Amino acid sequence: MNGIEACLEILAASGVSHLFGNPGTTELPLTDALLADTRFRYILGLHEVPVMAMADGYAMARGGLAVVNLHTATGLGNGLGMLYNAFVEGTPLLVTAGQQDRRLRFNEPVLAADLVGVATPWTKWAYEIQRIEDLPNAVRRAIQLALTPPTGPVFLSLPVDLQLELADGLDLRPPALPIAGPRPAKAGLEKLAAALATAKNPAILAGSRVLEAGAAKELAQLSLMLGVPVFAEAVASHGRLPIAADHPLYRGPLPPWSPGIHDCLAAFDLLFIVGANEMRLYIHHEPETPIPPGIRLLHLDADPREVGKNYPLEVGVIGDLRAGLAELIDMIRTQPFAEADVDRRREYWQELRDNEQARLQREIAEESASQPITPTALMGALARALPEGTAVVEEANTTHQNLLERLGVFRDPRCHFSHRGWGLGWGIGCSLGVKLAWPDRPVLGLIGDGAAAFGIQGLWSAAHHQIPVTFVIAHNAEYGILKRCAQEMPLPRMSRGQFLGMDLVQPEVDFVALARGFGVEADQLTELEAVEDQVRQSLEQGDRPRLFEVRIRRGV
Repeated sequence: MNGIEACLEILAASGVSHLFGNPGTTELPLTDALLADTRFRYILGLHEVPVMAMADGYAMARGGLAVVNLHTATGLGNGLGMLYNAFVEGTPLLVTAGQQDRRLRFNEPVLAADLVGVATPWTKWAYEIQRIEDLPNAVRRAIQLALTPPTGPVFLSLPVDLQLELADGLDLRPPALPIAGPRPAKAGLEKLAAALATAKNPAILAGSRVLEAGAAKELAQLSLMLGVPVFAEAVASHGRLPIAADHPLYRGPLPPWSPGIHDCLAAFDLLFIVGANEMRLYIHHEPETPIPPGIRLLHLDADPREVGKNYPLEVGVIGDLRAGLAELIDMIRTQPFAEADVDRRREYWQELRDNEQARLQREIAEESASQPITPTALMGALARALPEGTAVVEEANTTHQNLLERLGVFRDPRCHFSHRGWGLGWGIGCSLGVKLAWPDRPVLGLIGDGAAAFGIQGLWSAAHHQIPVTFVIAHNAEYGILKRCAQEMPLPRMSRGQFLGMDLVQPEVDFVALARGFGVEADQLTELEAVEDQVRQSLEQGDRPRLFEVRIRRGV
């Protein structure tokens, strides 16, 4: 058995069934080995951006490890933007790349580079294997580190001659992953329970790690028990839903800017942060600190680096979120607190949510006859079109406006995927990865035209592997988010509506032609009724990839 075959043995024993990649010369031993190994499905991408994004979506949906193989220096370099996304998300990826033959390295051969140095900033661990005897332990260590909370990507560099080196007697057992933990300290949970029970007007800020810990139901129970509203992480880092979107006390994500966050939280006397980053801001505003003065902060998280990272805490507790929230609920039941206050809060936030949803439905109805289609009207049509349980991958920030979430569409919080890293080009590949992990669930990729252009090669993989994702490209021929940010800063010329490098015109990108060129059936839709009917039909049939380009109103 040679080195790459030994690596495949450990991956297969670890439950890996899909490999995502784009090969080069230093990866040829792997592709040769895969020709004789039917345990793996090799998912080919034409560019490293969709390859990495596919693995990212697959790992997030599956809740486990995904393995990516890239071509040495340039391939790894092309994938770095998506590696950054995975690092911010904490996605457990094992990224590998072939390295030039060690017998050539001194002479600085073609495509040789310090791959470990390139990958280190955005991985939990990066290593180049130098001895065949170390390969099994290196692969086991990489898998274990990727999957141990706080999870995240790891990297292994595999010299081509190491891949071909023969060895006997290697220990090819998979890693025995440690049982997740630790449980949060009882003393810390008791302090959290006492503070929550005595607060007059508390709120919860919850992040993606709640869902990834399997703790969404516990969070929902805690919210109802105390009559406390739940906010998701600010838009700049809002990825997975921490709670079902139809929960009566769910408030959706915080605004992206400090003044908006400050205003949202100003009325509260206590903020309980659960599995969230506190806070990842996007553009500097005054007040510099988005947390209102005087508000008490509590934090429960499995990631010790995030607890108390940016703001002083009253109580910080580290440990498993699901176990911690379950114990916290039991402790709060024994605490004396005013039922009348809980009922009042619960009724207030429920009524506010009902009124906001009614207002949104009125706005959708009022804009339904507009031409071109408005972003709000488009989202209303998609909300009506989605079959129950559809997974939605969103990379169209100025279009989606979190409207599906605000309308309560996602009754299963696992169905929502959006950006945390904000490296563009992620959405098309991520949608394909989610579908590979969930073959029985409809998947919609809602992608802005600017983001789609970064990862468009993923459409070829959809056609080649017949991955039946439905894509809606929201086409406004501009980088809308940049125009909005320019006005937020503000910048003098752009505040007057003058922009450079932000209008995708002369020519406009023809996504229908691009999709057809990559082998994906595509149409342009200009009427809301057609959007609703065609998208619903495509998702319900689920027999092939399809793309719909929807021209929407321009302007921020």
